Amino acid sequence: MRPSAGVVIPTRGDRPGPLRAALTGVLAQEYAGRVEVVVVADEVPASLVAQQVSGVAGSVAGSAAAEAVRTVRVLGNRRAAGLPGARNTGISVLGTDLVAFCDDDDLWLPGKLSAQVTALAEEPEAGFASCAVEVEYGDRRVPRLAGTGRVTHRHLTRSRMMMVHSSTFLFRRGWTWVDESAPAGQNEDWDLALRAAWRHPIVHVDRPLVRVRWGSSHYVGRWADRIAGLEWMLARHPGLAAEPRGAARVYGQLAFCHAALGRRREAARWSLRAFSARPGEPRAAVALAVAGGLVSPRAVLHALHLRGHGI
Repeated sequence: MRPSAGVVIPTRGDRPGPLRAALTGVLAQEYAGRVEVVVVADEVPASLVAQQVSGVAGSVAGSAAAEAVRTVRVLGNRRAAGLPGARNTGISVLGTDLVAFCDDDDLWLPGKLSAQVTALAEEPEAGFASCAVEVEYGDRRVPRLAGTGRVTHRHLTRSRMMMVHSSTFLFRRGWTWVDESAPAGQNEDWDLALRAAWRHPIVHVDRPLVRVRWGSSHYVGRWADRIAGLEWMLARHPGLAAEPRGAARVYGQLAFCHAALGRRREAARWSLRAFSARPGEPRAAVALAVAGGLVSPRAVLHALHLRGHGI
């Protein structure tokens, strides 16, 4: 018998269309095991979200997925307000063998759940799995692959590896929790992946089985929150500063965020640290261009997003 899987979908209730699509993508997975979905309403009434997703479960009736048990419930966030608390609320009420996440603006593609469950079964000592993604931005879709079937702690200190995305996470229940101290929920997924990889390399299915939709994130443009989140990661994971390439990446991001806020002195300081860690770090050069008024932060992000990348 296939292990049961619980899926946590946090939402703030302000994008019902994508939420219904995300829920449909989960319920339509052709997976023989039981699937329980918990939609967690964060800072909005659970009754409102329940209305938004009403009838979605019935939309998979008659499909292969409908032959297995599928349940959906909507709860209010019972823990700290924000994404980490919402995720932990979902984890706390699930009694399934496995737990997965799906953001309310992302979409699981066919075969996602089965492929990851199989990959975990083939490596019993592993507790955490991810998969490659397809980034959707406007009318463009760009696959982002890891180039490996095992994501190590060093991989994640050298690079954020955005394809190890929260909507790809699948782990054994009891393996981990989300840290609710993450400032404004920033980088809670990177922190979670780092902690998981420290215990055992993450089993990675390097096929794009999740569509990550960019352009509607609550975190876009919240530069002060991004700064707080990056500083939190540096304090929480000293190994980031010890790895030159990874350190330069984070310092360059900090430089860019400060530049976006018009803090030219801070942007220059973090750019210098980035160049010291890794001469030629591109994020530092871009940050200086933004600080000097040569290009806007929005234009930079737009150009990167078209290629399926972030800053």
